Amino acid sequence: MENLILCHPRASSSQDPNQAIIVKCEVPQTIPNDHVLLEVDRFGFSTNNMTYQALGEASHFRYFDFHHAPDAEGVSSTTHGVTPVWGFGTILKSTHPKVHTGERVYGYFAPARYLLLPVSSDANKYAFFVPRPHLPPDRRPYNQITRCAEDPLYDPSPTAEDLTMLYRPLFWTSFWCEDWLNSSNYKGGSTHILISSASSKTAFCLAYLIRRRKSLQGSSTRRMIGLTSTKNIAFTKRLALYDDAFDYESFDTSLVGDLARGHWIYVDVTGNDALNARVRDHFRACGDSELVTCIALGLTNVSASTTEPSSATSWGSGLEAPQGGDSKLEHFFMPEWLSIRKQQLSVSAITQMQKEAWTRLMSDCGTWGVSLRRVCGPDQVKAAYEEIVKRGLAPEEAFVWSLWAETRVYGSTAKL
Repeated sequence: MENLILCHPRASSSQDPNQAIIVKCEVPQTIPNDHVLLEVDRFGFSTNNMTYQALGEASHFRYFDFHHAPDAEGVSSTTHGVTPVWGFGTILKSTHPKVHTGERVYGYFAPARYLLLPVSSDANKYAFFVPRPHLPPDRRPYNQITRCAEDPLYDPSPTAEDLTMLYRPLFWTSFWCEDWLNSSNYKGGSTHILISSASSKTAFCLAYLIRRRKSLQGSSTRRMIGLTSTKNIAFTKRLALYDDAFDYESFDTSLVGDLARGHWIYVDVTGNDALNARVRDHFRACGDSELVTCIALGLTNVSASTTEPSSATSWGSGLEAPQGGDSKLEHFFMPEWLSIRKQQLSVSAITQMQKEAWTRLMSDCGTWGVSLRRVCGPDQVKAAYEEIVKRGLAPEEAFVWSLWAETRVYGSTAKL
């Protein structure tokens, strides 16, 4: 069988990292013990994946170390990287005693037709895990392959699977960040939340969850303000998840007077040091406002040629800023907070929390105006990537890609 894999040159190779390549290679006829061979049906692609690519070689993130580029003509693991994607697939072969042929699975895959993965010994009925001892232990959530048959959040419909690939990787970061904020009564009762990169899914899912909390608690005092680029301001306002939205160029002249009065939390999703400094300076100059804390949550302000992120976002496995980083930023790290919550709550309680939140999200997200575009076939996927590189990815756009033909993935009549 012939495999196809989407690869990119590493920034360190001195080649253009934005030149996508579809690499052809053979699928092994026999597979080693304790391995599975997956057929990857389709995978999501968004700004989040562009961030994975940009930080593929960054010393802390190392996204290119999850899946290695094959050795083929002009391509090797030292010159090219494979950007991870969240996707669905089916197990074609298994040599692991606890994993079975035919299972539907969801995980952090390579953008390929087929994927051969080792399986560790700690498989359970809900998931199995890919051993990656070369990566830090806190990467374990990325090593988990979810078994759909036992996943309480799984819906087998094509549309539900597509939405899962686009929202699930980001939503849980937002969900547990809001849970963390709520555990401290929003840092002592802060009245305003300012969120940068407000048009990104991580940011507006956080705004959505804060709004949901307000509704459940019957509170109308906490206000949410979004910061975004001028070109994304209209979309951000149409979401109707923020009480107001301003562009980066003018927020410090717009967010004044009564609008600025109160106790503020600033959530940084861009990872932009210059913007963070402007935000701090602005509130420092406002006599009737207090910036209670600045929280680093994401990293949307990177490009494919990035080799290391800014110091403000090079955090480790804690909630505090790293030595030598921006000491004014409090870093939220989901795995650490989740480990704390697992000490406080039962597994069943956490599962129920997540199921209720996910069910509500799937009901509500259809009103946000995000259009989902399916692209099938290797040439079409390569062209779609090149289109994104050329014109960028609008916040109202989301992609689901497959290296298979559309009729194989969705059937002859399936449309979104």
